[in-house]
Order: sequence, then structure tokens, then C-alpha cells
Amino acid sequence: MVFTLLFFPIFLLSEVLLGVDVLFLDQAKCLWGKRIGLVTNHTGVNRDLHSTVDLFLEQKEHISLIAVFSPEHGFNGSHPAGEKIENFSKNSIKFFSLYGENRRPTEKMLENIDVLVYDIQEIGARPYTYATTLFYIMEEAAKKKVAVYVLDRPNPMGGVLVDGPMLQENMRSFLGYINIPYCHGMTIGELACYFNGEYKVGVDLKIISMKGWQRSMTYQDTKLYWIPTSPNIPEPDTPFYFASIGALGELNIVNIGVGYTLPFKVIGAPWICGKDLAKKLNEQHLPGVIFAPCSFRPFFGLYKGENCEGVRIIITHYLVYRPLVIQYYLLGMLKSLYPKEFMSRIQNVSAQKKDLFFKVTGNEEIYNFLINEKYIIWKLIEFQKDEREQFINKRQKYLLY
Repeated sequence: MVFTLLFFPIFLLSEVLLGVDVLFLDQAKCLWGKRIGLVTNHTGVNRDLHSTVDLFLEQKEHISLIAVFSPEHGFNGSHPAGEKIENFSKNSIKFFSLYGENRRPTEKMLENIDVLVYDIQEIGARPYTYATTLFYIMEEAAKKKVAVYVLDRPNPMGGVLVDGPMLQENMRSFLGYINIPYCHGMTIGELACYFNGEYKVGVDLKIISMKGWQRSMTYQDTKLYWIPTSPNIPEPDTPFYFASIGALGELNIVNIGVGYTLPFKVIGAPWICGKDLAKKLNEQHLPGVIFAPCSFRPFFGLYKGENCEGVRIIITHYLVYRPLVIQYYLLGMLKSLYPKEFMSRIQNVSAQKKDLFFKVTGNEEIYNFLINEKYIIWKLIEFQKDEREQFINKRQKYLLY
């Protein structure tokens, strides 16, 4: 029996068919005769890890692949956050960077293109630029009467979790472009539908839906292989941790594991006692998580080369875990246990970092709570609760699964 299983096709071990799988199994004819611009990167692979670019090239008798567009981190996903990327050509195909001189496809880039096809793995948190790239191409495609096809992929955190603050209009940026919660619980295809409907984009939009995906599934539940979406999202559960402590990195209070081997899974500083912090956090009996004291020395970034103590976040039950609630408890405990260090660092954060924190969280109020309120946890948890409920109701008509 063991030897028989080894020869089973890989897809039989997977419970989920991605949008790209569905397209090339039985829907590719809808693109025959079309000139395609493919928006993708290293995460654009099917269930067998075959590149979406290669799958289109295999259809060259019927489909013309004109250009490839790539987001932040580049086509190969190796560029660090914020690094600008240049255009290049390979095998007569133009590879345009949408994280270099241009973040939107120009009129010239869209020449001779009938359909833009988007196939990139998202992480399910608002402040992640891949979704904004999709929204930008939808807006530009609408102007040029170019259709947009989205090959849908799982939200790694599932389709149930909705948590965190909304995005205020004056905080719209490449880090967050539409007014949704920090964790929105939607797939990239559902987000495209939401954006097209709520923001009146008017693009000719078609979603190639997945088969077999259910809203309660985390990425691990899908049995699909995880491709790190960017250098600091190496594992399929990292998005949960990114949503929990990613914003803290903009405040320069603690090291958040970026620069160490556990990005977003630890917090630490030279002035923290790991045992004390873990004890206080575990006494809260927060659902779906425990905290273990840890020590580490960052290779780069905040507190580089210094001995840090803190806690490692260990998720025990993904369906009840609330990333932003964890973030608020971490901030609250740090302020209560280490008020001098906390206030000193947060009040002296650079203007650039403060602006990034505003854009990531989507508002200025959270920063003001941290500065002005003595007890911040419940203030933060209750913040924009009604707005989140309104979003949950509004998103209902855009859900595909």
C-alpha cells in the first residue's frame, strides 16, 4: 500500500483545486485567441508546483502571453521589502515591475493586451501590498477596457476570521487601499469582487473560483504546498503571526523576530524579563494561544547583536485565535510591566515610522490610545467594533464559498 501511494499523482493528495488548476483543467478555452498580461510572481504555481507562466506558454497555440507583471519582492520573490525592482525581458516576453518606477501598469504596458490575469498568493491581512497591486491593475484595466481574470487562492487564515481596525479614507496608501478590517477573512477573488462593487471600479471582472476550499480551512488544511509569499513569510501559519505583531515593528519598541529565525513569532528586547511577560500573558487565558519565555539575539534590525528576552507566541487553535486581540494584550502588558521603556521608545519613534504605523493600522487613534490611555487593552479591543460588524454584513454578497 505504501508503494502504491508513492505513485499517486500529487493532486490526489490535495483537497483543494486552485483557480489556476480549475482554469487549465476545464476553462482555458475562455482565453483562446486572447492576448494575455499575466500578473504573478513565484507564488503563481498550480497544485503540482508548475509555474503559471509555464502553463500559459504551453497553451501558446491558442493563447498569446504578451507580458508578465510582478509585485513587491519581484518575480522571484527574493527582493526585501521596499526594494525597487527593474523591468527585464526573457524569451521575448516583457517582465514589468509594478514595484519600481511604476506601481500601476501604464497605457504603454497595456498595449495589445486583451485580458490581465492575476495569480498571486495573498496572506489575508490588509497591510500587504499584493492586494493593492490587484486593485491598481483593476482601475487601470477599467480605463482601457481590458478584462481582468483573478485565479483564486486560499486565504491562509481562512474565511471566518475578521479582526482589527478598519481603514480611514485619509490613510489609503499602497499598504492598504480599501476600507476593510486588518484581517478580512476573504479570498483574493472575493476582495476583487468587493472592490469592484463597493468602489464602483466597473472593470470586466471574472473570478476563476477554487474547488474544495471551505471557509474554515487554514492553509495547512488545504494540503497544498506553501510557497513563502515574501522573505519574512516563510511558513503557512506565519500570516497569523504577521497579523499579530507586524504593526509593532513600526514602533521600534521590541524586536518582532524579523532579523532572527522566527519572523513575527517572537517579541523581545534587552529590558524584558521573558518569564515575567509569559506568566502575565498566560494568566489571561486567551483562547487559542500560549506564550513561552524565550531568549534570542537578532542577526540584524532592532537590537542587532544584543541579548533579548521575551516571549514566543504559540497558536494552539487557529479557529479561535484572534491576532489583533493578541497584539493589544502584548502592547498592554508591555506598557504595564515596562512603562518607562515603553513610553520612551514610543514617544521618540521617528516621524517616518509613525506615519507607517498609521498607514498599517489604518488610523491615528490607536497610536493616541498607546500614548494617552493608562489601560489600553479593552479600549483597543472595542475600537471600531460596530464598523467591523457592518463590514461583515456588507461583504456577504461578495462571498464565493
